[in-house]
Amino acid sequence: MAEPFVYTANPGRVIFGEGTIARLPEEVERLGLARVLLLATPQQEADAERLADRLGDHSAGVFAGAVMHTPVEVTERAMAIVAERGVDGVVAIGGGSTIGLGKAIAYRTDLPQIVIPTTYAGSEMTPILGETSDGAKTTRSDAKILPEVVIYDVDLTMTLPAALSGTSGINAIAHAIEALYARDRNPIISLMAVEGIGALVRALPVIAADPADKAARSDALYGAWLCGSCLGAVGMALHHKLCHVLGGSFDLPHAETHTIVLPHALAYNAPAIPEVMTRLLPVLGRDPARALYDLAGAVGAKRGLRHLGMDEMAIDEAVSRAMANPYWNPRPLDAGPLRALIARAWAGDPPAA
Repeated sequence: MAEPFVYTANPGRVIFGEGTIARLPEEVERLGLARVLLLATPQQEADAERLADRLGDHSAGVFAGAVMHTPVEVTERAMAIVAERGVDGVVAIGGGSTIGLGKAIAYRTDLPQIVIPTTYAGSEMTPILGETSDGAKTTRSDAKILPEVVIYDVDLTMTLPAALSGTSGINAIAHAIEALYARDRNPIISLMAVEGIGALVRALPVIAADPADKAARSDALYGAWLCGSCLGAVGMALHHKLCHVLGGSFDLPHAETHTIVLPHALAYNAPAIPEVMTRLLPVLGRDPARALYDLAGAVGAKRGLRHLGMDEMAIDEAVSRAMANPYWNPRPLDAGPLRALIARAWAGDPPAA
């Protein structure tokens, strides 16, 4: 017998395939936008400039100042340009940093967003915004934050470095793992979660061995869409809390932090979610937490927070911050086991229940 559940589908238009970037002008016109601001990181400024040229008179120029963890001061600089140029929509091309900036602008203005992901993070499918101010990262959820259109173009991911492909993809897997044991989980999202995890687990080692494998790139982007949809529909738990604390407090890189923490967070929760661990076995093939740790190794990712620059002395501070205002979690947070979890993640040791 199925358990009772509530399922709320998020609105949004998804265009998936190869060469789909060509449809950007018609999507801008479909939304009735006259002047859109192109958003990017400094590294992808040239990509945004090419899109601006493609949009012609519909372009209000490029802001290429997006950075990791969506600092409020960067958003304020972008907001000044939005006001000065009469912008009525934003187009974000890139990964989580750029998508986060677009969401931050939309949250403050309710301007329509078109997102063109070039990584596998999946945040484009969520109404969730994480912002950093004064060394603290906060999250909020609001309908205004959800992009109106997402254009997935497999061709744009072909040059994504293999190492970043791996950590970005495992970051997406984290969204789906937590969706399986979220307090507000439901059978529709659980189906999407398992499918998304499976697609990425199959694709990421292939990409690590041959970054030019287009079939694997397509599978990874498909999996990222599914996993992002999971995060956009249900709540978060320990894994995301830890990553928000570690990223916001110690300025650790987003995808790499998720990659390191995920196996340990799953192992911590394993005793409280036996049905989820059983469901993951056919997808991951063996002990799920260890399988995720091994997957990180297979794609060449760092597996210790110390390798990202975190000081060992910061472990206790991380525990204190994670225990303060914790997210709901299937296993209650206990400072002792939580410290052991973070210590293993810092050292790069395998996960342990």
